[in-house]
Amino acid sequence: MSLRPLAQAIPKPRPRFKRARLFSAASSRPRFLNTVPRCPSPTCECADTPEMPEGLPIDYDGKLNGLISNYAEQVLVCTGRNDWSSRIEDDNSGDNLAADLKELIGRGGIYSDPFHNISILNSSFPSSLSRRPEIQTTSAYLLPSFKYVPFLPRVSFDSVQALVKGYLLPEKLHPMNDGLPQIHKDRLLRKEAYRHMLHGVHDVDDVLVLICGHGGRDMRCGVMGPVLQTEFERQLPQAGVEVLHGPLIDESVSAPALSGTGEQTRTARVGLISHIGGHKFAGNIIIYLPPTFKNTAGNPHPLAGHGIWYGRIEPKHVEGVIQETIIQGNVVVDHFRGAIKQNGEILRV
Repeated sequence: MSLRPLAQAIPKPRPRFKRARLFSAASSRPRFLNTVPRCPSPTCECADTPEMPEGLPIDYDGKLNGLISNYAEQVLVCTGRNDWSSRIEDDNSGDNLAADLKELIGRGGIYSDPFHNISILNSSFPSSLSRRPEIQTTSAYLLPSFKYVPFLPRVSFDSVQALVKGYLLPEKLHPMNDGLPQIHKDRLLRKEAYRHMLHGVHDVDDVLVLICGHGGRDMRCGVMGPVLQTEFERQLPQAGVEVLHGPLIDESVSAPALSGTGEQTRTARVGLISHIGGHKFAGNIIIYLPPTFKNTAGNPHPLAGHGIWYGRIEPKHVEGVIQETIIQGNVVVDHFRGAIKQNGEILRV
């Protein structure tokens, strides 16, 4: 006789959170993360949800789970701007880092690998300032490897190639590439020697809250993004997370780089980014929690080294997302689009 009906009949206390089975894109092996079903109601006054442009409603019914791009790495270009052309590679008549990278690793590029996707995004974060202002440079974040590249000179294509060959290409090729000629395989593999060509690359220790605000692509994100940015910047300090602004590195002054003032200081940067898909689910955000991130007790954070994708985030959800995900380490299922681990493994519920 089965005991299952009897077991189901016994009432049990309802836990505040549960362990969800998340599956990787590469295998059917489950990965477990703490989850809560939905954002808690805000405990303080928050900004109103802005009205969407006529004819561009938010989709509140469509499925969110699994709506995450398959990517091995995201390159987050620091442009210092809040919006961009619909195709970011068209900005400044095509003279920009995103265009250079897509020329090399985009479809048809010499280092293009359909089994190792690199996502290239623009961000509103300003680039670092070099001690040689006469040389124009661009900065970039590499996520989820959590690296920051402060100085990529725009006067030379060599630095872009060094970025691709030293940091973006895979260390091991996908088995589907086994049939390629050896010379082609060698070209598609990472070469550590190129890393020395890029000055000042270091690990990322700040939480990064990335909000799609690409109005040049879809005005739902263009309207919602800036409101969410303001709300996160207002709410994070109230949760004990210092929000940093300005260039990460400024070599023109003698002060140290902007970062936490002590080991226990938790810091974050909040920025707008270009299109990540799913305009109709605005606001769309990605929260990257660095591998060094600690919880309030000073222990390793449950989501350290992860990037968490959320959709349909409104100002009323910001406090709950901060408390549940950034502070407590829980995934909010109601808004969850997917997650990525530091090794590039994609997680879906």
